[in-house]
Parts: sequence; C-alpha cells; structure tokens
Amino acid sequence: MSDSFHTGFVAIVGRPNVGKSTLLNHLIGQKISITSRKAQTTRHRVTGIYTDAQAQFIFVDTPGFQTQFRSVLNRAMNRAVTSALQDVDVVVFVIEALRFGPRDQQVLQLMPENRPVVLAVNKMDTVDDKPKLMAFLAEMQERFPFAAIVPLSAEKAKNLDQLLLAIRPHLPEMPAIYAEDDITDRNERFLAAEFIREKLFRQLGDEIPYTTAVEIEKFEQEGALRRIHAAIIVDKAAQKAIVIGKNGEKIKRVATDARLEMEKLFDGKVYLELWVKVKSGWADDARVVKSLGYDES
Repeated sequence: MSDSFHTGFVAIVGRPNVGKSTLLNHLIGQKISITSRKAQTTRHRVTGIYTDAQAQFIFVDTPGFQTQFRSVLNRAMNRAVTSALQDVDVVVFVIEALRFGPRDQQVLQLMPENRPVVLAVNKMDTVDDKPKLMAFLAEMQERFPFAAIVPLSAEKAKNLDQLLLAIRPHLPEMPAIYAEDDITDRNERFLAAEFIREKLFRQLGDEIPYTTAVEIEKFEQEGALRRIHAAIIVDKAAQKAIVIGKNGEKIKRVATDARLEMEKLFDGKVYLELWVKVKSGWADDARVVKSLGYDES
C-alpha cells in the first residue's frame, strides 16, 4: 500500500430501481446486495468494502428513498437513507441517463451541504445520442454543485474506475478499517435472508407484494455445512398459496436458487428449509418491522 492511504464511508443513494445495488456489487466484485426488477428490493443499509493500493472504500447501499408509500416499513427505510447521508464522508447520487424526474429531485433535495456529492449517471450504455447525453450532464451540473459527474454503466461495469477516482480524493487520510480481503460487514445470516428474498421477487414477480419478508429462524454451521431454516412472511393467506405454488413447485425453486447462491458466496454446502407464515399487516406493525431488522433509526 502507498504511503498516503485513504479510508472512508460512501453512501450510494437514489430513487428506487436506478441500479444502486448492481453498482455496489460490481464495485466490490462480489454479490452482497440483492437485485431484481421490482422497485425497493433493497431495504437495509448494506455495507460493501473495496480496498486497493491507495484507499479503502466502505460503501453503504441504502434503500431507494420512498415517496409513494407511508407504511412503518417505508418510514424505517427512509430513516436509513437520511441517517446514512449524515454518517458518511462522500455521497454517490445515482440517476439514470436522460431521466431526471420529480422523485429524483426529492432525493437530490436530501443531499447534505457539508459532504461532497458525486453524481453517477447510470445506464449510459443505453444512450446512442451522445450530444444529448452531454447536454443532460451539463443540465445536471446546473442543478447542484456536484464534486464530480461520472457517466457509467453498473450492469456492464463500465467507467467504475472513474467513479473510484472521483471519490478517492474526498476520503480521509487514515489507515484501513477492515482487512484487505473483507467485502462486507454483514454476517451470513443476514445475507442468507436477503438471497431468499431476492429469489422470491425474481421467481414470483408481481404475483407477490413488496411487503413479503424473510425471517431466519435457525442458522447452524457444522464444518463447511450450513443448516438454514427460514420463514417467508406474507400479509395474507392467499399469498401463502402463491408462494408455495402447485405441489410446492415455486417455493422449491426459490429454495434451490437461493441455496446455490449461498453456496457460491459461503464456499460450502447449504441445507435450506423454507416455509411460509402469514402475519397480517406486518409492514405497519412497528414491533414486527423492528424484529425483522428493518428499524434502523
């Protein structure tokens, strides 16, 4: 490592579904934050860690700031966003190329005045009209005094090195906090629940509501084998039948896909057992929301 080493916390923020989790996963070179086409997939502040010879970047992938729904769950997630903005050294504000609407503006209004904000313009690979893109970037610079503007593609991992270069000068000069090969501070129990929830959204799409959750009831490790028992929490009895599927086909597929993902990350065999529980109105029950780890105030 170089003589002048920098370490700092970087919040990744933006409206739902702009590619924040995909960006985090590609920045650290490993999947730790779940993704799906369903907006608001991310509910927690997930920390991803990337270390090179000059710096350690500690990324905080926040939930998409929610303005359309006002449940206890959504309020808890919005607190996670606003709290992260005050606790970090740099903010990366993610938007989509050529798209800046009222919901993006609402997030922009949250940007702290005492922290450098780097604008990450995602999905630039979908734009063929380069002059139009340049005009859009100039317009964004007029909206806010960004420390830097970086067009990139999180999905294609393009220009991510430029994003790191834009962030690095704003990190405090200090030694690394985490080991060089650490990629997250989240434990395996947390990651297991997130992978199961991702597979639910990917397999069932719009068939299940956004309020579906996962609760790990047992996590045991025997050598390289992990035994995981998890409950899928739904709001209504009818949703339970949807998650299970005919002859249990859907929940079996979710379990298989989640298990394979875990085995890849955990580098060991996983025994995974899933079942479904009905907890009516859980997303508006502060006690249940907190018990599932979503109250991060």
